[in-house]
Amino acid sequence: MSLDIDQIALHQLVKRDENQLELVLRDTLLPTTRAVEEMAEELHRVYSAKSKAYGLFNEESELADALRNCRKGQDDFLAFSRAATGRLRDELGKYPFAESGVVLFLHYRYLAVEYLLVAMLSSQSSMRVNEELDISSTHYLDINHADIVARIDLTEWETNPESTRYLTFLRGRVGRKVADFFMDFLGASVGLDTKAQNRGLLQAVDDYCAESNLDKNERQNYRQQVYSYCNDQLQAGEEIALEDLSSELPPLGEKTFQAFTQEQGYELEEHFPADRSTLRQLTKFAGSGGGLTLNFDAMLLGERIFWDPTTDTLTIKGTPPNLRDQLQRRTGGN
Repeated sequence: MSLDIDQIALHQLVKRDENQLELVLRDTLLPTTRAVEEMAEELHRVYSAKSKAYGLFNEESELADALRNCRKGQDDFLAFSRAATGRLRDELGKYPFAESGVVLFLHYRYLAVEYLLVAMLSSQSSMRVNEELDISSTHYLDINHADIVARIDLTEWETNPESTRYLTFLRGRVGRKVADFFMDFLGASVGLDTKAQNRGLLQAVDDYCAESNLDKNERQNYRQQVYSYCNDQLQAGEEIALEDLSSELPPLGEKTFQAFTQEQGYELEEHFPADRSTLRQLTKFAGSGGGLTLNFDAMLLGERIFWDPTTDTLTIKGTPPNLRDQLQRRTGGN
């Protein structure tokens, strides 16, 4: 992994009682040892693999102003990180779920792009066996489950300030308020809506097929072609390129798919990230609620699975063997 660490700072927030978060600040940057390099590489790998939301700094963002000063050499990276950790403590202290954590600021380069990654990591306890085969407890940073993380593409931010996607962040697993406090700390708002872009793509595909009067099988084959391209991009870690997608699809009528989307005003970006859960709707129907979970291939609708919108009833002809076996055992074969 060609990850080059420029600077890394580490601080800590310690919860002393119900209403107090104490700052523990380092006086020096973290030395770039092999252990630190491995931690940075793991954090980069884990973060890159997760689904992210996009954002941009607000005009009044204190963090953005401080970062600009740091980039101009008016403040050093350690001082920037210490002041930012203080602001994070102030924001987090407003919420009842505030907990202790390690605050990390990682300035690094990867594939010729410069990044600043900011994360609040929790510590976990575990057991270890030493060389004498004695068992003792140990603490470790839980990087795999980190969900309070944001990353600024410094290259994009400084070369394309009108961008709505130079900042990415994780929304958090424990509720919307976690995302709120971190976004307030960053002084940022949501930018490019990845899910909306993917939903717009799906709608454009359906409308394009409908305008061309394709039958059911032709429509589903077309959706499958779109899905294959988008899934390949997702697996390769690349974005969906509307022009490339259009060039791989056979034109329906006189207009290419890209020309259709532009003419109809779907407001799709030329490039945007693929969203796995949304794209899955091209080839599958899925839903859950009220104790029921269903997932089936789209081609089965109208063949083995029938929906009556009047009664909101699904009829399934031919159940999977393992499900049929469970049903037979539960009902005694009757």
